[in-house]
Amino acid sequence: MKESGEGRVAGYGQASGLFLRGFQIDWSRILEGDYLREIETVRKLDRLLFHKPVTVFTGENGTGKSTILEAIAVAAGFNPEGGSRNYRFSTYDSHSGLCDAIRLIRGSRREVWGYFLRAESFYNVATKETDYARPGDELLHEKSHGESFLSVVQRFIEPNGLYLLDEPEAALSPQMQLTVLAEICACAERGAQFLIATHSPILLGIPDAEILSFDGGEIHPCAYEDTQVYQIVKLFVTDRRRILKNLLEE
Repeated sequence: MKESGEGRVAGYGQASGLFLRGFQIDWSRILEGDYLREIETVRKLDRLLFHKPVTVFTGENGTGKSTILEAIAVAAGFNPEGGSRNYRFSTYDSHSGLCDAIRLIRGSRREVWGYFLRAESFYNVATKETDYARPGDELLHEKSHGESFLSVVQRFIEPNGLYLLDEPEAALSPQMQLTVLAEICACAERGAQFLIATHSPILLGIPDAEILSFDGGEIHPCAYEDTQVYQIVKLFVTDRRRILKNLLEE
């Protein structure tokens, strides 16, 4: 989406009461040959605004959802591999330089806590937790993968915090996803802000969330029923035999 005189803007409306209202990108700080310029959705973006306590990024793989979320997280002071702002470690330096080109647009409030949950490197965070744990603490590695994801949500997500969740559904059953949805809604109602990148039609259904689609080459607001995730899952569930027949005969 473009606005005359203000560069390219994704989003709509006017933000109020959020910790993070959005960000701007200074493209002069990104090299001409950088792969970021090859991601269509990212290279078209100068500014992204948020307008609700819960913003959900959706779109096909490779459209830049996690790249944007990671850059916001690092710019906000989180470890690139995840965790709270107290986590400081690196097992492999893979994050893009976008975090250095982003300027966060802060709201009038400041969060009292925060957490970056990144499915891709969650094992590393769970391992590092052993260095931060106190005697008697129940460790994430002592739980199943799904239980440890849910434990992070229930232990570390609190009211008045800023939370960035990258594919939190990766280890969760549909029932656990509903539990996480309820936790997110409860904390959002009590002053928390969430930025979530997901392929889950359940998490996309968070009531009153702002859904930003990365499909089509440009970030744009999208209704739940118009998301590709919803449409594909609905088509498969309602017409599974025909879909499988066509797919497997090709």
